[in-house]
Amino acid sequence: MPDNESLSPGGASQGRPEDDSSSIEGADSQVNAYAIDRLSQAFETSAKRWELIVYPSLFAFIILAAYGFYLVFSLAKDVHYLAISVDTNMTVMASNMQSISDNMSQMSSNVRSLTVSVDSMARDVNALEPMLASMQHMDRAMQSMTLSTSSMRQDMAVMNQSISRPMHFMNWFMPW
Repeated sequence: MPDNESLSPGGASQGRPEDDSSSIEGADSQVNAYAIDRLSQAFETSAKRWELIVYPSLFAFIILAAYGFYLVFSLAKDVHYLAISVDTNMTVMASNMQSISDNMSQMSSNVRSLTVSVDSMARDVNALEPMLASMQHMDRAMQSMTLSTSSMRQDMAVMNQSISRPMHFMNWFMPW
């Protein structure tokens, strides 16, 4: 077991079991130290590779987060202005709606008075029915007068034809 034996500080080998366990522990600690050293070197190279990826990514994330905050802030400001504008417009619209309501009330009363006037006109039209009978009687009288006038015209034409020929002949003898 020369591999497991360790030398004492004096250079002589001691055959006690306590020393064997301490020499095994020493060898194990050297192996562990070597493994930890390799692990740390691998970790450092891996960390350097990750630094090339993580730091720029982190920087880009910070820039994007700042831009996102700016967008949210701008959106909040725009929504604030929109709320103020809507509030102002709603106030104006409420006053306009009130005037529309007043105008509707006035229009309703005007329609009521118009209904009363139309009812009055309907009664007046009913009162005009006797006048319609009188108008029909006048129409018949006018037709009769037209017929009489036409007959008078025809009689005058016949009389003109009867008198005009002899008068035409006598006009040759008259000096005037």
